[in-house]
Formats: sequence, structure tokens, C-alpha cells
Amino acid sequence: MTTEPSSQYRVCEPQQAQRKVLYLHWASSRDEEVLDLPDDWQVIRVGSIPEAQAAMQDGSFRVALVRFDRLGHEQKVAFEQLVEELPPLYWIALIDADSIEQSTFNQLIYDYFYDYYTLPLTDKMPFLSAALGHAYGLGALCDAEHEQRCYQEECQMVGASPAIKMVFNQIRKVAGVDATVLITGSSGTGKELIARAIHQRSRRHKGPFMALNCGALPENLVQAELFGHEKGAFTGAHCRKIGRIEAATGGTLFLDEIGDLPLLLQVNLLRFLQEETIERLGGHETLHIDARVIAATHRDLEEEVREGGFREDLYYRLNVLSIEVPDLKEREGDIELLANFFFRNFTEGKSYKVRGFSRKATAAMNCHDWPGNVREMINRVRKAIVMSDNRLITAADLGLSGGTVCQTVPTLEEARNQAERQAIRRSLKKTGNNVSSAARLLGVSRVTLYRLMEKHQLFDAK
Repeated sequence: MTTEPSSQYRVCEPQQAQRKVLYLHWASSRDEEVLDLPDDWQVIRVGSIPEAQAAMQDGSFRVALVRFDRLGHEQKVAFEQLVEELPPLYWIALIDADSIEQSTFNQLIYDYFYDYYTLPLTDKMPFLSAALGHAYGLGALCDAEHEQRCYQEECQMVGASPAIKMVFNQIRKVAGVDATVLITGSSGTGKELIARAIHQRSRRHKGPFMALNCGALPENLVQAELFGHEKGAFTGAHCRKIGRIEAATGGTLFLDEIGDLPLLLQVNLLRFLQEETIERLGGHETLHIDARVIAATHRDLEEEVREGGFREDLYYRLNVLSIEVPDLKEREGDIELLANFFFRNFTEGKSYKVRGFSRKATAAMNCHDWPGNVREMINRVRKAIVMSDNRLITAADLGLSGGTVCQTVPTLEEARNQAERQAIRRSLKKTGNNVSSAARLLGVSRVTLYRLMEKHQLFDAK
């Protein structure tokens, strides 16, 4: 290997090598250890921070070595800035044996390094080579995960579980049909994100997306917000105001918490859905509005209809197409994906010390029941990033018990029964309790479905 100093970085290993490692020799002494790595490694040696930055621009790396012999404050700050500015790398430190006793080295290695080796290397080269190989493999896995995330994070809808993939598939289907959509699910599951995803995939994507929370405003204000008003329509109406329905012309109107809409306004909304016309409050002009309506609720509207709290005719007008959003606890495997997605969103471009989640934190998140769903996760992750004093977020930082024990793993028979009950309930709900149609959806005969309903005591579900 060539050891002559140069102001420019240079290749020190054979050109035919396939795996590359960046070697930052950042020591006062020009003497350097001979890196007797296998022939499939290509070592790119640099002697300064600017050279390291230039090397990164010329080629991609997954692993990097750095040789330290001292660590002053300026050098420490410069290295931290380099690590934070470069794409993610797995760094391995080469330091003198007595340097490991210094607190500055200890903290730097703990915060930024995958591994470290003390000099001289001599008989440690096989271990260093193995560590480089492991780090390189982790980098390859991260690259593959990044490509997968490009699909998973479309419209910020993150997930890879069967439950959320079904939602993604439904979004694609309903986006191409210009009909009303009813999105149901618990609070905090991301119903508005789904509505936005439908809008962005529809032919109306160039038009406006207007959202209104029907439960956030008093009854008298909801009517003015939805339909607008003319000047002088009521005390305080000093000028004409365009309502959300009119403002959504050519686009999509999203009505969140539609179950909280007062009965009197349900009549007005029904008329708009039937005739596509409105009149502003205090006005006499009939306006034709071309807008698609997407509604969402955490309430059971069928139950509300039975109890008289929601109009049956409006329910069927809204429920032309439907999407049921699963709770976070039902999305097996998505909790860690979501936590890392929000972590990247909240830390990107910021100078936070934290670098990710500890194993115990991840285990605690997977065991948590998440009653607040995705909204709860956003709050916990954001708070932990700001308040944590650790390099890795702990379970305590998230406000979760590190000693949390997951619920008992169900037997295969219990899991099968639970899946059957859930599938039967959803199919009956989707088909309006039509057993023949539900059987076709499930791919079984009508007799088989009746037998399964009897087995799981689901006749009350009808």
C-alpha cells in the first residue's frame, strides 16, 4: 500500500476492489498503520476534513475509518460537523491505547462510532476486517430499507403491515372514482392523511383540498363555514364570505368528524350531495358546485342512525365508498417503521444529540397498546427527542415502562379464530349484512359462512 503523503485523496488498494472504505488519517504523525485488508476492499485515504468531503462527493461509501492521536475541542467540533453533514456512515475509530482513558474520546466514540480499535493493530486485523464487513452489510440493509421507504412513505402513509397495505390498495381504487368516500377509524389513526392521499391521486389533484372539522365549531358557525354567507346575513357579517364547499370547487371537500354535524345541517349537506347546489347564508342565488366530498368519523354511524343521531339518507349518500383504518396496535410490524419515520422528520437538519432508539425503547413501543394511535406516537417521539439526554432514546424518554411485558403470544388456533372473526365482521359491514355478498368477498360458500358465524357467535353482528 502506498504511504506517501499527498494533498489529494488517493486509492491505496487495487482498483478492482468492489467494497470501498473511507480512511481519514487525522493524526499529527504521518506514520500510519498498514491496513492489510482483503483484496475486495478499496481504501480511499484522505488527510483532512475537506478531502473527506470531496471524496464523498466523488463516490458513495457505507463505512469509514478515522485515525486519531489527539482530540482538541476544535478537532472534536469539526469531526462532529463532518459526521452530521455527510450521508449516514458507519464509523470505526483507530486510536492509541492510552487515548481510550480520555473522557473526550470516550464520549465521541459513544456518540458517533460503530466500533473502535486500539493501536497497534498487529494481530487485530482479522477482527477489524470482520467489523468493516458487518458495518458494510448494515449499510447495504439501510440502503434497501430506504428504497422500500420511498414506497412506504408515499403521502406520509407509512407502513408495510397487511392491514395498512389493504388501506393503500383501497386508496388507489377509490381515487379513480369520483364518488363520496367515508373513512372510519379510531381517533389518531390518520384519516385526514388518507383523504389527502385520495385527493392527490384523483383527477382533482390540481384543485383545492378544503378541510373542516365538524365537531370543532359551534352549530351557528359550522353553517357559515360550510355554506358561506352574504353581507348582513347576521350580526357581524360585514362582508360576503365564501364557504368551504364553494371554495372546494374543482377539488375535494374533507369533512372530518362528520358524526358531530348537527341534524339541521345534515339536511343542508344532504341537499348539496343530491343536487350539487348550495345557497349562501342570507342569500337567494343558487350556486352549482363541482366538488368531491370525503367524510371521516370515529363514531359508529350505523349505531347513530339507529339511535336517531344521524340521518339514514345522509349516511347512505356518504357511504358510497368506504375505507376502514386499522388501529396502530393492529398494524403488526409498523410501529418501528413509524417511530423511525417520525424520528427522521423531527431531527432532519437539526442539531439534536439523539441518534435513534435503544433496543429496550423499541421493545417497549412494540408492547404498548397505543390507545391514541399514530397521534400518540408523534407526541411521544417528539417529546423524547427534545428531552432525552442520551445518544439513544430510552423507554423512559418515551414515557413507557422499560420493563413492559408484551401480552402473551396467542396460539395458532387463537390467532386463526381472531382473524376469522375480524374478517367476517368487516365483510358483513361492507356488504350491509348481506350474507351472500359477504361470502363472495371471503371466497367461501354461504353455508360455510353461516357455520363460521355460528362458531364465533356472530349472528348479533347482523
